Amino acid sequence: MKDTERELAAGQLQNESVTRTYRAIISRRVLAIAVLAAAIILLAAVAVTLGSADLTVSEVYIAIFSRFFPGSLSTDPLTSTIVWDFRLHRVIFAVLAGFGLAVAGAMMQGVLRNPLASPFTLGIASAATFGAAIAIVFLPPLFDGDLVLVACAFSASLLATAAIYGLSRYRGMSAESMVLAGIILMYLFGAITSFLQYTGSTEQLQAVVFWMFGSLQQTSWLKCGIVGIVLGISVPYVILKAWDFNALTMGDQVARSLGVRVERTRTIHMFIASLITASIICFTGTIGFIGLVSPHITRLALGGDHRYLLVASGLIGALILLLADSLARTILAPTIIPVGIMTAFIGIPFFLYLFLRRKEEYW
Repeated sequence: MKDTERELAAGQLQNESVTRTYRAIISRRVLAIAVLAAAIILLAAVAVTLGSADLTVSEVYIAIFSRFFPGSLSTDPLTSTIVWDFRLHRVIFAVLAGFGLAVAGAMMQGVLRNPLASPFTLGIASAATFGAAIAIVFLPPLFDGDLVLVACAFSASLLATAAIYGLSRYRGMSAESMVLAGIILMYLFGAITSFLQYTGSTEQLQAVVFWMFGSLQQTSWLKCGIVGIVLGISVPYVILKAWDFNALTMGDQVARSLGVRVERTRTIHMFIASLITASIICFTGTIGFIGLVSPHITRLALGGDHRYLLVASGLIGALILLLADSLARTILAPTIIPVGIMTAFIGIPFFLYLFLRRKEEYW
């Protein structure tokens, strides 16, 4: 009888220890997300101060609050114009774009169980570049502003998604078939784009190459609104399905045994990730490494639970892109480096560090 009581007491202590450990892990993850969000808010305010006209962080906050609460705080009209008409929408778009690309990358890596999966390694970015090249080379009379360019890049990205779905369905909708289909399309669209560059004029070649660099110079409040709406609709749904991602990381058979409709889940979330990516890069051009590196950094720091991985990856992606854009605007000022180049310079050391430091499997 006493032995039974001792076993029950030991089991209860063990359960309490496991519960405390679990709560500590959850608290650490929530704290990390809160710290990332605070860092983005602080860096965003600093990023708005960067430019030819010197502003302070307090002037930026005053200009923002005075727009929402007129008469509560006095601000210089010139400062308000600089903040609202020239800088703030660029900073907000950088946050939204970095968040969306990182979430899309985390989704693709989760549903495909492939650490190299991202919107750019699966042909989505190559398709967008192809669409932009079509608009630049064959539709120059209509190339007034960027409406036609945006429409072509967006349509080509969704076309690539449909092609991946079609090819994968022929092979059985497995993760491997989707990855292979994406790689095939990446090289196909890359080859066609190179051919268009080779046959186009010098001006068309320069336009295509500049678009491939990636840039946030053409942002606007309308574009922020469009991307914000796409993220506002898709990201909450994806977070609600986080348990499906956790099940898929254990393998298709385990996921099926837990009630996950594997093929349907994989198809829906690949389409959502492609939609998020297309809605961003059709405005910015190619911005690489965000969707590939951010989920790896998050998984290394916080683990692979997608309930927290998706949000934290998005915040890290927003932080990286905002930092890259801030550096791109200041390193060679007044010359602005395309942000796609800067994200590569930032992403490669991160990825190399992860590759050299992490020797055991963490997937």
